[in-house]
Amino acid sequence: MLKTRLTILAMLIATFSFAQEIDSTEIRIQAIENSLKYQTGTIELASGNATLNVPKGFRYLDPKQSVFVLTDLWGNPADSTILGLLVPENRGVLAANSWVFTIKFDDMGFVKDEDADDIDYDDLLKEQQKETNEANPERIKEGYQPIEFVGWASDPYYDKNKKVLHWAKELRFGEDSLNTLNYNLRILGRKGVFVVNAVATMSELPEVKANIDQVLSSIEYKEGQKYSDFDPELDEVAAWTIGGLVAGKLLAKAGFFVILLKFWKVIALAFAGAGGAIWNYFKKKKGEEPTQNPTA
Repeated sequence: MLKTRLTILAMLIATFSFAQEIDSTEIRIQAIENSLKYQTGTIELASGNATLNVPKGFRYLDPKQSVFVLTDLWGNPADSTILGLLVPENRGVLAANSWVFTIKFDDMGFVKDEDADDIDYDDLLKEQQKETNEANPERIKEGYQPIEFVGWASDPYYDKNKKVLHWAKELRFGEDSLNTLNYNLRILGRKGVFVVNAVATMSELPEVKANIDQVLSSIEYKEGQKYSDFDPELDEVAAWTIGGLVAGKLLAKAGFFVILLKFWKVIALAFAGAGGAIWNYFKKKKGEEPTQNPTA
């Protein structure tokens, strides 16, 4: 009888301690969320060539806070080129179902779009799947999980009228049960492209797609910086065309593609190093099975 009582007491103490840890974690999370200074309205982007009219249903984080979220909270390499994040207003950056749009500008030059109708995206998919598999040994060597490029989450297409390129990838990291979504948008301008990526899980795909149009229309090039303002006598032409943007060749050569690959993992990395109890708590909130020794 005494042994039974001691066992019950030990279980109660463990349960109480775990509950306290969860409460403490939630308090810390709320404190972090409260420290972030979100903005709405019209934002002058640091690239100097466009404004952002924060779309309805979103809040904006400036570059400094965006680096804090992506690097300190989500475990990505520091990236000084980030121009900001668009965060859904109904959740925080540390919510179990958090996702964001990242905003950057690549001054690669004027991207010619004559090849847009000639690209075989089925062949491109096979090529990228092969390249992803071939790069996995190096990723593992650097301490990252291997990546499987499952397929297009949304088929690539180019809107000639709006000068916007769309494509989305479904990715699997290691043995993760929840696949990652990387929805890519490229808004072409006179001297480069805005790189807008939705970083989420596949379960958020319908929500991401529902917000694409208003996010695209929220970034507005200034006069003289639009695609139609290109001057062949003055402006540099980019080394890659539409097909090259989807293939990621230019980014890979610049060393930027590797960082993007790591961005796709941000949700799963969020609490990987924070301790088993915290990790399992968030896994439960996502409806996944808890694990004893989580790995990123």
